[in-house]
Amino acid sequence: VQLVESGGGLVQAGESLRLSCSASGFTFDDVDHAITWFRQAPGKEREGLACINSADSRTYYSDSVKGRFTISSDSDKNTVYLQMNTLKPEDTAVYYCAAVLGIHIGIGRQGMLQPGRYRYWGQGTQVTVSS
Repeated sequence: VQLVESGGGLVQAGESLRLSCSASGFTFDDVDHAITWFRQAPGKEREGLACINSADSRTYYSDSVKGRFTISSDSDKNTVYLQMNTLKPEDTAVYYCAAVLGIHIGIGRQGMLQPGRYRYWGQGTQVTVSS
């Protein structure tokens, strides 16, 4: 399994970006999976932001991004997106997508946003939001 993120860049506060996470090595329609976007700012712990779970079609968001970020999945392209609106300087970080295969049901938001749950990680893409 390989994950490749793209779409990061430098934007001003209030603007939007869409990140992409292209997955290979498994097919979205054939394998149950969960994919989550994380971010890590310098000196801070890795933070789970948004998860999409194919087994029950549920999405989960952290409080820090709920209402501003939207996660979605395109099975035709085997790609997960993170639409980020109303960006703030505190959103500046390296953004990673991560995947775990198999059925994960009844775990809840906190569990699905934990980095330790995920086996496969992308290389990250930098997002910088200027004030």
